Amino acid sequence: MIVDAHQHFWDLTRADYGWLTPEAGVLSRNYLPSEVEPILRESEVAATVLVQAAPSEAETHYLLGLARAHPFVAGVVGWVDFAAADAPRRIAALAQAGGEKLKGLRPMVQDIAAPDWIAQPSLDSAFDAVIAHDLTFDALVRPIHLEPLRTRLLRHPKLRAVLDHAGKPDIARGGLAAWARDLKRLARETPILCKLSGLLTEAGKRRSIDDLEPYVADVFASFGPDRVMWGSDWPVLNSVSTYADWLNLSGELIQRFASGRDADVLAKNAIRFYRLTLH
Repeated sequence: MIVDAHQHFWDLTRADYGWLTPEAGVLSRNYLPSEVEPILRESEVAATVLVQAAPSEAETHYLLGLARAHPFVAGVVGWVDFAAADAPRRIAALAQAGGEKLKGLRPMVQDIAAPDWIAQPSLDSAFDAVIAHDLTFDALVRPIHLEPLRTRLLRHPKLRAVLDHAGKPDIARGGLAAWARDLKRLARETPILCKLSGLLTEAGKRRSIDDLEPYVADVFASFGPDRVMWGSDWPVLNSVSTYADWLNLSGELIQRFASGRDADVLAKNAIRFYRLTLH
């Protein structure tokens, strides 16, 4: 069994995806459940976690509606403005509206200008609310944010958190050393998990298994097979590869660095972390 811990849908007529301009190429069109369902069947993927792609609560409600209509979507990671003065109230309202389908929240930290934004004390009440409503936190960050993220997590030891796309290492430019150092410290000092996802998007032309190997090696060395979950990042993945090719490549890398633990990385860790109920 496979659970895809990270995928997206979007409908451009909603007009809240500011990053999806014509320059986004193949991504600048609608991606909806009818397109991915046959891909999931072909790859024997039992369920997915649907992750926000627009900084709006309206999109979160839209995704929750899709999740209720399509049983293969086992959970939704939505968005709320963590910096809003009434963030705790907003989080409570979303948790109530989302019911069992809302699993977590994700501010788009990578797009926020201040590198230390996530560590600002003014956000404490929002993170406290995430914990209070038994939600998870997806950390969409780049390497520059790993240290501020560690500061945040140390302040909230009960926060269930996962690092999206392994913190987006700059594979295309060989940005290994500093990322690996901060990744190891983050994994050692906090209980955060890590998604094996999104790496091909950061790799430029360095997308072979040998190019990815040192980065994936550091992921498993830092987190171990109990704290890594696989995700496709579909349809963002389509800009550089295909669902089947990334799944096959991931499978080979998992065999190299977590032999015998395929079931954990490909399904069990995501089910446990997001508390998914599969239908």
